[in-house]
Amino acid sequence: QVQLVESGGGSVKAGGSLRISCAASGDTYRAECMGWFRQAPGKEREGVAQVDRDSTMPLYAESVKGRFTIAQDNAKNTAYLQMNSLQPEDTAMYYCAAGLSWAVGRCSTRPSDYTYWGQGTQVTVSS
Repeated sequence: QVQLVESGGGSVKAGGSLRISCAASGDTYRAECMGWFRQAPGKEREGVAQVDRDSTMPLYAESVKGRFTIAQDNAKNTAYLQMNSLQPEDTAMYYCAAGLSWAVGRCSTRPSDYTYWGQGTQVTVSS
């Protein structure tokens, strides 16, 4: 089992920045991929960014490319999502997830491919 705990969410005005963190514990060898997903009220959960343990090829949703950066600190078993130039449409509950890779250095962007999930952290962006 892998336990994931997110932190760092909050409220910010449009154009601002936030960094959210995800601390992993337990069988962290199962966390070959770490991903950030978000879900706004009335919408499906969507992928934001995913990265393999060696940060070989981070993946980003088109809507966040150039604004968000995913990073991993393997020594701390922690993944981060740095979010810049935040917009009201980024408002959502953000979830950290962990799972196996489908090939070396290759991670899925689909929520259904991730086994372990955190409890979520709320990000609210006001205009």
